[in-house]
Amino acid sequence: MRTINLICFGLTTYLPTMVLAASTAPVASERALREECSAFSQAGMRDCLAEKAEARQKALKRAEEKMAGTLSKWDEDNKYVNQARAKLVASNRKFAEYRKAQCEFAASLSGGGAGNSHELGRLACISELNNRRAQQLRDAASDLPLK
Repeated sequence: MRTINLICFGLTTYLPTMVLAASTAPVASERALREECSAFSQAGMRDCLAEKAEARQKALKRAEEKMAGTLSKWDEDNKYVNQARAKLVASNRKFAEYRKAQCEFAASLSGGGAGNSHELGRLACISELNNRRAQQLRDAASDLPLK
């Protein structure tokens, strides 16, 4: 009985904190994105994931532009600023290639899944990778000393 009381106390004490932390954390994983959109029909789920992929693509574009703008204001010799700009362009291009290959692989893991299952996996993958890349760029930009 004492054990049950301790478990109940622990749940009532810590569960609200865990729920709050989970509800305020950004949705990032492919699985979480699919679960978030799963309340819809399969066509609705596809539309939901497509909207998330589009929104995250726009967020990634803004992060890329912000990084380029931040490099222009970076308090560093022009030689290194120009090198970083060129590396950013190359990195953006390589990221797009990686995302395409990785998300094709993720979609293939649906195997013989019916309907839109391949497309759902691909869209969730695109959303997650774009979100991660945008966060990486925002973090990198925030660390640069500006003029």
